[in-house]
Amino acid sequence: MIVSLVLALQQAPLPPLPPAWTDTSPFRRLDLPAPNLIRQGSGAPGPEYWQQRADYTIAVTLDTARHAISGRETIRYTNNSPDTLRHLWLQLDQNVFRDDSRGALLNPPDARFAARGFQGGFALDGLSAVRPSGRQSVRRVPLQSIENGTLLKVLLDRPLAPRGNVSLELGFSFQVPQHGADRMGREQFPEGWLYEIAQWYPRVAVYDDVRGWNTEQYLGQGEFYLEYGDFDFAITVPRGFIVAGTGTLVNPTEVLTAAQRARLARALRSDTTIAIIAKDEVGRPATRPVGTAPTLTWRFTAKNVRDVAWATAPNFIWDASGWNGILMQSFYPPVADSLWRESTRMVRQSIKHYAEKWFMYPYPTAINVNGPVGGMEYPMIVFCANRTSREGLYGVTSHELGHEWFPMAVGNNERLHAWMDEGFNSFINIYAAREYFPDRDWLRTRGQAAAWAEFAATGRDQPPMLPPDRITPQLLGQIAYTKPAVGLYLLRHQIADSARFDAAFREYIRRWIFKHPTPADFFRSMEDGLGEDLSWFWRGWFYRTDVVDLAVDSVRTRRDSTGTLTGIFLSSPGGLPMPVQMRLGFADGTSEDVRLPVEAWYEGRRFLYVRRFASELISVDIDPARDFPDVRRGNNGWSKSPARPPAQP
Repeated sequence: MIVSLVLALQQAPLPPLPPAWTDTSPFRRLDLPAPNLIRQGSGAPGPEYWQQRADYTIAVTLDTARHAISGRETIRYTNNSPDTLRHLWLQLDQNVFRDDSRGALLNPPDARFAARGFQGGFALDGLSAVRPSGRQSVRRVPLQSIENGTLLKVLLDRPLAPRGNVSLELGFSFQVPQHGADRMGREQFPEGWLYEIAQWYPRVAVYDDVRGWNTEQYLGQGEFYLEYGDFDFAITVPRGFIVAGTGTLVNPTEVLTAAQRARLARALRSDTTIAIIAKDEVGRPATRPVGTAPTLTWRFTAKNVRDVAWATAPNFIWDASGWNGILMQSFYPPVADSLWRESTRMVRQSIKHYAEKWFMYPYPTAINVNGPVGGMEYPMIVFCANRTSREGLYGVTSHELGHEWFPMAVGNNERLHAWMDEGFNSFINIYAAREYFPDRDWLRTRGQAAAWAEFAATGRDQPPMLPPDRITPQLLGQIAYTKPAVGLYLLRHQIADSARFDAAFREYIRRWIFKHPTPADFFRSMEDGLGEDLSWFWRGWFYRTDVVDLAVDSVRTRRDSTGTLTGIFLSSPGGLPMPVQMRLGFADGTSEDVRLPVEAWYEGRRFLYVRRFASELISVDIDPARDFPDVRRGNNGWSKSPARPPAQP
């Protein structure tokens, strides 16, 4: 009885609940860090944006017999953050050349970013805090430090409060490698050694609102992230050497002749190249000021830069010209003269082009140096090795000078986001090269999508958002340079339009000049300027390796009392949607171009386009101009099959 009652009271089992709906659409909003008063939702710096400042005074001597540099520096560090700091981190990039460094252990001995058997590294001494003591005196307080590969943790003797500052002083020395991971080095000539010197002094790491201290090890492939400040630096070299350096030479009367000073003044006002030291003057005693001292000290000052670099040699040809008050300069050995005599013209055109198209050049000089380094950029000075090809020399010169905008002026974190400078720079290079070589047809295809689609179809693509040290070395050029450049080209010419893009890109530069933007700041700033939610594009192109694959599946017609309706069944099997550019062909011999916005894919990977046409549709061709990086062209077209002839009796 009880059992029967229990059975009678039992309810029928509930039907299963429908599965929870999860938004996996490529159009879902990109998950970015929440905006705040430091970094706003518009992509602009907020009213509480802050960044640290580091000013440097440096004096070193180059010993050409030992290939050694030694000297001292003072770092004045200003804490603009809301945090109290009890230690500072310094970058010791020369330590990558120690045989036990992480970079040396990871890179093959003959790799581009290796030292090729050289053993070097910093030797430091006398690390201290410089504290005021009395009205006009100071005292030096020795500081403890902890070395970690290419980083040095400096333990402060007292906490550094917000809006406070501290001055550090230390001595350093190192030997100059012959192949310095293609960032610096030296090359021998009959007249003596040519030196290109970079990463040559201990530099403060960045402390920012995003990550606190940025302490990525320098492994060779990843580049740099540095604070802005003012630099005063002095380079003592043998009397016969000429020095090119970041910034303005402040003691020209001590290191240049009256004739050279007059030529420089004339060059600044000239749109043609003026010889400062001509080929037939190289190495002559008359190119040096009167005096008997075995060495000369060259003094430079640079304002609001994140780094300084320099080069020196006894056999530099030196020429220059000017534009808009900016001194364009080239330094090169006689062996490069036949090609490099055009360098200053290339420098001038590059700086003028980028300044007029994107943002005014913010520095007083731009310098190109020929030496052993393949291609490397520093504020106001670049190193370019090419001596064989006019097109090659222009390519490396214009590329490295483009870095004066990204990341020298717009100071993104190169250690984490190489695409934000290498990719942006490769993008702006496209238009500069077309201007310099207007008759080169092959330059018309630079930046376009077809070549990138061929690479993407191989399956070797990687997300540009990867830190550069995690990108496969053989693919660095494709992932950090080409893919972002093609993406921006696609955005400018196909997804948006050039007028809106250019205005938004210029505004991004203006907002973040001499600041530290993140990817989120760039994405938001571009959306703010373009008036588009581009989550689908940023995610698929920069965070993932989604491919573009647009297809025509079929075409069907239906007749009713009003005529014939034609339905074109489209699909997007690839993970990255794109606008659809179609060319429709008709039986009467006419054609029509139709463009569908990317929103055609809002509801999924299939879309039905329905129209009434005046003539019978006989063909559909998606992206006939190959403007989009479609990885499978075989499914891009449809054509009506010809009617079969009647069977023979």
